[in-house]
Amino acid sequence: MNAACDLANKRCKPCEGGMPPLSQPEADNLMKQLVGWQRFDHLIGKTYHFKDYYQTIAFVNAVAWMAHRENHHPELTVTGNTCHVEYTTHAIHGLSENDFICAAKVDTLFKI
Repeated sequence: MNAACDLANKRCKPCEGGMPPLSQPEADNLMKQLVGWQRFDHLIGKTYHFKDYYQTIAFVNAVAWMAHRENHHPELTVTGNTCHVEYTTHAIHGLSENDFICAAKVDTLFKI
């Protein structure tokens, strides 16, 4: 089992007030476990490509279901055949492990 699978099998934990964002080394280590994701300071993002609009929206609905279940919601930018997904943890104004857990879960949904 690879590291991304380990992340995808974890559950998000509530972020408590005063909890600090991940340090640079912690975030860098978690980024190594994701394929195709990019880090932009306090957020991570990835664009997924699809054959048509129907597949794009099916993916968006699957991400929405997973986000609701984890209570950790991404920013989604949807076009006809792409969906860009971005995660950050607003409660701590930075990245948390939850962002990486959900990113790995989104990758798993894309492979289904």
